[in-house]
Amino acid sequence: MIWPFQRRKRKIARIVVEGAIDGGTRKHMLKALKDIEEQKFPALLLRINSPGGTVGDSQEIHAALKRLQDKIKIVVSFGNISASGGVYIAMAAPHVMANPGTITGSIGVILRGNNLAGLLDKVGVSFKVIKSGPYKDILAFDRPMTDPERDILQALIDSSYNQFVQAVATGRNLREEVVRSFADGRVFTGEQALELGLVDRLGMEEDARRWAAELANLDPDKAETVTFAPSKPVVSRFLSSQISGFTALSTGLETLEFELSTAGQPLWLYQP
Repeated sequence: MIWPFQRRKRKIARIVVEGAIDGGTRKHMLKALKDIEEQKFPALLLRINSPGGTVGDSQEIHAALKRLQDKIKIVVSFGNISASGGVYIAMAAPHVMANPGTITGSIGVILRGNNLAGLLDKVGVSFKVIKSGPYKDILAFDRPMTDPERDILQALIDSSYNQFVQAVATGRNLREEVVRSFADGRVFTGEQALELGLVDRLGMEEDARRWAAELANLDPDKAETVTFAPSKPVVSRFLSSQISGFTALSTGLETLEFELSTAGQPLWLYQP
């Protein structure tokens, strides 16, 4: 008799990181990685198609992947885009592949706020603020930023950026000064990423699957994948099957929700 977990040993686990990395991504990834470890898959194919996202969520995913890489083989495959936080989580894997035309890079940190003081003055709206300290309402949208506030936020960004650089240097076995030479927010293709040492090989997802199979001593021609996908609400599944263009609408709404929920947060996110 072949038990279910024995059958798993002949297959490759697959996870897709799609869209902005946030708390939902983290929750799904941590659960999936735990299930993959418990079910004793010999290899994981991690497909990333993401512009990045929140710093803390990316770091928790990165840490979970680092713990798992000692137990199973992990291969990362970059899709259309794997930038900023997408790069960060990939740095936890020892084997990374990109399409030649993948948009990647954007290694850096961004924090955006809004100054609506001029608009509020025109409509005659003002706010009365009582605060415990001078910086409690830092990045308030009803007034300009002060120089001391700018210095505080720049120090915060610099700290987050240094963490990113260190993760890339460690993950790719590069000197920090080498990483800093291209970690200035620029984006580049997968082909350029290979030259920089950010990825190991060029190829499609199928090539990455075959690579994972070889690393796990499986037959590349026969090794199947088992995808660990996040569950969707019943309403979402129904609408996606009934309404033409729902996917584009849903993506737009998700982007708007992400922008609103992360306003004022440091982000590892490619924002063209």
